[in-house]
Amino acid sequence: IPGLMLLSLMALLGLGAGAPLCLSRQLRMQGDYVLGGLFPLGTAEDTGLSDRTQPNATVCTRFSSLGLLWALAMKMAVEEVNNRSTLLPGLRLGYDLFDTCSEPVVAMKPSLMFMAKAGSCDIAAYCNYTQYQPRVLAVIGPHSSELALITGKFFSFFLMPQVSYGASTDRLSNRETFPSFFRTVSSDRVQAVAMVELLQELGWNWVAAVGSDDEYGRQGLSLFSSLANARGICIAHEGLVPLPHTSSLRLGTVQGLLHQVNQSSVQVVVLFSSTRAARTLFSYSIHCRLSPKVWVASEAWLTSDLVMTLPGMAEVGTVLGFLQQGAPIPEFPSYVQTCLALAADPAFCASLDAEQPGLEEHVVGPRCPQCDHVTLEAMSAGLLHHQTFAAYAAVYGVAQALHNTLLCNASGCPPREPVRPWQLLENMYNLTFRVRGLALQFDARGNVNMDYDLKLWVWRDLKPELRTVGAFNGRLKVWHSQMSWWHGPNCTRPVSQCSRQCGEGQVRRVKGFHSCCYDCVDCKAGTYQRSPDDLLCTQCDQNQWSPDRSTRCFPRRLTFLAWGQPAVLVLLILLALALGLVLVALGLFIRHRDSPLVQASGGPRACFGLACLGLVCLSVLLFPGQPGPASCLAQQPLLHLPLTGCLSTLFLQAAQIFVGSELPSSWADQLRRCLQGPWAWLLVLLALLAEAALCAWYLVAFPPEVVTDWWVLPTQVLVHCRVRSWISFGLVHAINAMLAFLCFLGTFLVQSRPGRYNGARGLTFAMLAYFITWISFVPLFANVHVAYQPTVQMAAILLCALGILATFHLPKCYLLLQQLELNNPEFFLGDDARGQGSSGSGGKET
Repeated sequence: IPGLMLLSLMALLGLGAGAPLCLSRQLRMQGDYVLGGLFPLGTAEDTGLSDRTQPNATVCTRFSSLGLLWALAMKMAVEEVNNRSTLLPGLRLGYDLFDTCSEPVVAMKPSLMFMAKAGSCDIAAYCNYTQYQPRVLAVIGPHSSELALITGKFFSFFLMPQVSYGASTDRLSNRETFPSFFRTVSSDRVQAVAMVELLQELGWNWVAAVGSDDEYGRQGLSLFSSLANARGICIAHEGLVPLPHTSSLRLGTVQGLLHQVNQSSVQVVVLFSSTRAARTLFSYSIHCRLSPKVWVASEAWLTSDLVMTLPGMAEVGTVLGFLQQGAPIPEFPSYVQTCLALAADPAFCASLDAEQPGLEEHVVGPRCPQCDHVTLEAMSAGLLHHQTFAAYAAVYGVAQALHNTLLCNASGCPPREPVRPWQLLENMYNLTFRVRGLALQFDARGNVNMDYDLKLWVWRDLKPELRTVGAFNGRLKVWHSQMSWWHGPNCTRPVSQCSRQCGEGQVRRVKGFHSCCYDCVDCKAGTYQRSPDDLLCTQCDQNQWSPDRSTRCFPRRLTFLAWGQPAVLVLLILLALALGLVLVALGLFIRHRDSPLVQASGGPRACFGLACLGLVCLSVLLFPGQPGPASCLAQQPLLHLPLTGCLSTLFLQAAQIFVGSELPSSWADQLRRCLQGPWAWLLVLLALLAEAALCAWYLVAFPPEVVTDWWVLPTQVLVHCRVRSWISFGLVHAINAMLAFLCFLGTFLVQSRPGRYNGARGLTFAMLAYFITWISFVPLFANVHVAYQPTVQMAAILLCALGILATFHLPKCYLLLQQLELNNPEFFLGDDARGQGSSGSGGKET
């Protein structure tokens, strides 16, 4: 420690006296195997590269302290490997570090030098380079993607291993184009995935995306755009920021882009940019007074002093970004201090000249003239830069591959011919190595899987600090309690959405070209919203249903005309009443079967008609309950055949009344005989046979069928008997309707005689009840919902039966029970009773 303090004091005295350092001469060291290094020690911003007319030397004027620190990190790693006994024991690594000026034209010279034959400055031309031994075994660098794309193709021709500590473009993962390229940073694809997941986590789907107009920005912007679109994030505005010192016309596009972003509802801007382009963009943003936004930063400019120290930067809004994690190197600051102190020591500088006579500056130019005038203050700001570890780890990756190639062990490395670059490359694929306790591995594409920290700019005085507010290791974790927003109302999280989130049971109807701009449309009954991102409602299966604005479907419940429904219970009570009245009437008619009243009503035929009327009432029992094939087939025949039997007996009585009152006596006597006795039963039988034939045709030609209807009810599935032909259904009613019509015609105009029972009036009203019931039934049955059609038909049957009972049979029952004195032959039989000499009531009128 005292020696280090003495060296530091000497460095300070030397710098204070204005004496140049010899730091540039520390950028080269001999060894058994030499590693080449490409670092941005300076920039060529003011050298007029666009005006070159001759391939002459280019001088880098502006110094980059970060590039020098990365070079010193490589230097430190090589010296650590040389001092370790577990890695390459007995061997010594060397290094040869050059400046790239961040320009391809500058980076190509040292790249050519690396490929020169060992011990010379010439590149020999061979058909086969298998035995070719270049000056260096592997190359560390360069830093930028744009340079790596150029040098990567060059070194890949010779299968020279190249390990970059900063080039992150995903194009470099192409093994066909870049078979010898590796890197100790993750691909931009990983960072783009992390950005997209961050936007999703914070609910931002309406963003602007901007990239720098270089390989890094263009490729990163393309990656982000494709990933964002796949995740439902819409890019409202997209553009490229030109690099400094470009034409004013291209810089005008930046102002136009910023104006569009400022006028829109976008609150989040993703900036995938290099440092210089980001500074250009923010300079215009501050000048144009762009409203504060959330800036999602790429790793390239997130920690850049060039951007952080821009005046007015605190007013641009909130800055978030992902920074690659790495193991800490606590000894690095003291190592840099030692290097500066030694560079100020004349004795140490003289020893370098003795060890390394000539740095071949006549070929590649001065290595880093600005490095010899660096100060401790200029270097201190970047001592803890995150990419220092990446440059440091790159050396360990190459050293471990060389260790494996040489088959080294704890006792040393067995002697063999010098390893050539292509032999080293074979051991770098899928290589696993440890750096500062951190396990790293090159995958099949030459990438390492590094975790990221989510960083937030927190302003302290004139420069922001980086606060860790989350992490990404394949899955994003955000610590919302650590987040703070530097703009917006009440400094709350900004909302960046083109349209509000749709509610449950709503889908998006896209407006325009962006899927994030939409109207919310309710899902109607029978459909549902399957996922929040649906554009169309999903139809429920036929055995399911859903209400309006539903997010799921429910199973349909089987339904039919059940016995327990209120309407059915009312009809069953009505059925009990009708059956009770039929039984009472039938009982009275049987008891008084020999009375003139019963004989005038048809005698046995009247009892038969009442029995048929009871069967008509009982036919309603076929309608409730779950329909089956048998019940569907039996409904109409078991209704119409008994009804035909009932109406045929009434028709015979109406015919007798018509013949007796409207025809001459000679005709009436003959016809009356045909309407009584066996001939009458024959007519009833013929009517029944005709109706039976019609029903048989109906069942054979158009049989009713059991139908499971999924759509007629909104929440249930209806099982019912479906009529296949309404014409045939109407024809089944034809015989009964004809009988009723003839009965009505035969009694409607008949005049009653004084002192005689008016049987025509009861028949007329009975037929009126029949016609009123069934004529009303037709429009009601046709227009009522199919679920209620069985109920309507039951009601029509019972009302028809009750109408006939109430108008024809019940008045006779009343006479049988209450007015027995009228139950005589003259009152009911008239002329038929005169031959019997009845008297006593002949002069009475009713």
